[in-house]
Amino acid sequence: MDLSQFSQAFFVEAIELLAQMEQLLLELDVESPDSEQLNAIFRAAHSIKGGAATFGFTALTETTHLLETLLDRARHGQLSLSGPMIDAFLETKDALQEQLTAYQAGKEPEPERVAHICAVLQQLALENGDGASAPAPAPAPVAVAAPAPVAAAASGQGALRIRFSRLSDSECDLLADELGNLGKILSRTRNGDQLTVVLETTCDPDAIIAVCCFVIDESQIDITRESAQATPAEAAAGPAAPAPAPAVAAPADAASRPQASVASPAAAAAPGAKESSSIRVDVEKVDQLINLVGELVITQSMLTQAATMLDPVAYERFLSGLGHLERNARDLQESVMSIRMMPMDYVFSRFPRVIRDVSAKLGKQVRLDTFGKETELDKGLIERIVDPLTHLVRNSLDHGIETPDIRLAKGKEATGQLLLSAQHHGGNIVIEVSDDGAGLNREKILAKAMQQGLNVSESMPDDEVWQLIFAPGFSTAEQITDISGRGVGMDVVKRNIQEMGGHVEIQSRGGHGTTTRIVLPLTLAILNGMSVKVGSEAYILPLSYVIESLQPLPEHLHSITSDGHVIKVRGEYLPLIELHRVFDVAGAQVNPTQGILVIVQADDTRFALLVDELLGQHQVVVKNLETNYRKVPGISAATILGDGSVAFIIDVGAMPRIQRAQAASSAALAGASRMDRIAA
Repeated sequence: MDLSQFSQAFFVEAIELLAQMEQLLLELDVESPDSEQLNAIFRAAHSIKGGAATFGFTALTETTHLLETLLDRARHGQLSLSGPMIDAFLETKDALQEQLTAYQAGKEPEPERVAHICAVLQQLALENGDGASAPAPAPAPVAVAAPAPVAAAASGQGALRIRFSRLSDSECDLLADELGNLGKILSRTRNGDQLTVVLETTCDPDAIIAVCCFVIDESQIDITRESAQATPAEAAAGPAAPAPAPAVAAPADAASRPQASVASPAAAAAPGAKESSSIRVDVEKVDQLINLVGELVITQSMLTQAATMLDPVAYERFLSGLGHLERNARDLQESVMSIRMMPMDYVFSRFPRVIRDVSAKLGKQVRLDTFGKETELDKGLIERIVDPLTHLVRNSLDHGIETPDIRLAKGKEATGQLLLSAQHHGGNIVIEVSDDGAGLNREKILAKAMQQGLNVSESMPDDEVWQLIFAPGFSTAEQITDISGRGVGMDVVKRNIQEMGGHVEIQSRGGHGTTTRIVLPLTLAILNGMSVKVGSEAYILPLSYVIESLQPLPEHLHSITSDGHVIKVRGEYLPLIELHRVFDVAGAQVNPTQGILVIVQADDTRFALLVDELLGQHQVVVKNLETNYRKVPGISAATILGDGSVAFIIDVGAMPRIQRAQAASSAALAGASRMDRIAA
């Protein structure tokens, strides 16, 4: 059997196990370790080792074997844990991650890195009284060869007796063939639906189980060790006294493996056990399904719009069925979209390690609290939110939370608090990063902004002052460190959030801490929009940007240039952007008092968009314009309306930039024209 087809499932499962291992290591109390946690950490390493051996990943097999040995001693009370030992285990987890990445890319891990981490684990074993069992260190840069977890029969330890039950004829032949690839078959006995094989092999029982579980269930396998003195003939007849090693305790290992694996090296559950409640599906298949459902919703909208022309009495049954179709299509759309939703715990679980490492480097004590880990967000967004949140967390650790001595002097607890929270709010998700540190320094930020030539004043409200930290190259750090101070990061955070259709807000109180709030749409595949008309064209404005709409009076309009206007709305002067100018639409309303102004907010700036009329509000299926056509300035995507026409979704944040560019171009042309007239 070609096992390469199952390697991807192993990689996914191993990554999950490593994440679980890291989380448990961070939660472990070294003074009084919980036995269940230690067992779970051991089983994670044990499962990875078994899968790695199955696929021939030598470096991964060896590293996990060394780690597994130490963890086994720890869980049996033969080894005392310490902070440096946990650090070494976490470093091993990082090394295993690197090795997995290399194997997944079809490459071998770097020999120097493998040798280094193996030497670290071997040194731990030596320092803790297990020098005899620790393999000799391998000279760098040669990768350390994988040890044989179970020696061959020739070494005097005996062969393995493998008993299979409830087999079909084809399964018997297939299992015998597979075992023949793992070693030398000394005997093979068939009795009804049972098969007993005595195998001389260097593979350990876990590796054999992992291979056989691609064919049968783990509950159908029982492995014991033959005595070292048994001959092949004696082995065929069966041992007089089985070796003291019991059958492999498969259920314990199986329980540690994620249930989501499809055809992974992990064994199937025993009969009667609860079946897996989830499966792994390629993301491309999910996206294709979502796209097809979107097309179905568009088709249903077309039918609904066409049905408005029918006589409701004559076509009562048809219209009733169409109503059912509309409800079912919406329910189907919501159900399919939920497949792409992932809990925020996928993101939050990454930060205990970050906080542990960074706070230790800074000499600070920090406690992480999380709220709303079960809150769900679209997979496409949840993967892109990791980097911005990492920047914010590191910023809170470096600039926000004080060192223990300073906190105690201020009357605070020595340990600072960092809170990560997520909750749904309407059609958005609100993610917050809060700390109880020193808060932002208004005077320091203004002074730095003036030094950099930014347009600021002492009378600016706090909300605007806090937004200055998102300016490119802005930093108030006294000195540059490897954590912060270079003025990069916060501007990237804001830009990335805006590219996801969201925005960032900051609240801060001196001496009490800072809260950074990120507001994102739940998904990028479906949009709540307002359709507007400009000339004969229809456009979609994302509702998350829209504040209100109004028809202005002449006295509310003020000219600032020959073709530039502002509108006064409740004492505030807002720039007026005419969409027909931006997109060069003919036949549009040019008199603002005869059109509709839609007040929007983007990038903390409010402005008014002039449109001819409002058509309505509805959900639209977003179609990527760059994939299907090309990038168009001022347009973020497209959709198909109920009448079959294409409507562009406006990139609201780009409107001010486009207007400024057009104004500059017009001014340059006007200047050139004047020069031509003067020259003439």
